[in-house]
Amino acid sequence: MQISFKKYHGAGNDFVMINNLDGEYNTLSKEQIAFICHRNFGVGADGLMLLNKAEGYDFGMRYFNSDGGEAEMCGNGGRCIVRFAIDEKLCTADKQIHFIAADGSHEAIVLQDDIRIKMIDIESGIRFEDGMLINTGVPHFVQFMDHIDNIDIKVEGRKKRWDNRFGPEGANINFIKENSAGNLNIRTYERGVEDETLACGTGCVATALVYSTLFENVISPVKLQAKGGRISVFFRNDAEKFFDVWLQGPAQFVFEGKIEI
Repeated sequence: MQISFKKYHGAGNDFVMINNLDGEYNTLSKEQIAFICHRNFGVGADGLMLLNKAEGYDFGMRYFNSDGGEAEMCGNGGRCIVRFAIDEKLCTADKQIHFIAADGSHEAIVLQDDIRIKMIDIESGIRFEDGMLINTGVPHFVQFMDHIDNIDIKVEGRKKRWDNRFGPEGANINFIKENSAGNLNIRTYERGVEDETLACGTGCVATALVYSTLFENVISPVKLQAKGGRISVFFRNDAEKFFDVWLQGPAQFVFEGKIEI
């Protein structure tokens, strides 16, 4: 079977996009998806997304990690699939866009090179002595540190990723350093990729919300510098949850092609 695809990245977090409006690729297996995402034998990507029909929405988003496992949401991927949908002429950049993923409905606004997507409402996280766990569509553990540049993310991230505190599926791990008020550096180990990624949208959201919980006088937006680029998180909150949460950053086309599986 030959599959046509386009590849995009959001701050270095890269994805294979497949137009699945006719449902032709609903039966892609975990092994096939992992092959497409493989950086030596396939296209190479942190994840794969199917753009589906969705009644009442501009489109539906189905997301898979590079190991072929399906996940509820991907923030950088959400921005990229919006760009893909515009390129596929399913919607236009001059109007608000509505799509649905496994974690619920989302809105998107195009701002020149950036895209801003609205995330789901998010409940307050669970505090631990060494950090905080919060679910932003997928679970993220956020740990603030003085020095993150010299950390071996693959080693340290993997240790925490399978921590018993996070349940049998584990969690994504984010190591954070504050540069100045409202400006953070972030490095993320992503489960499903099982490695460091150049950026993680849901991880940036998790970090911004944890930051506002643990530190006083944090003002929205929080700006984060990932290895692949800068991302901003806007939010409001009350005593129980965060709402009106928006993730903003780049979403750029890389190339298109065909692959035989």
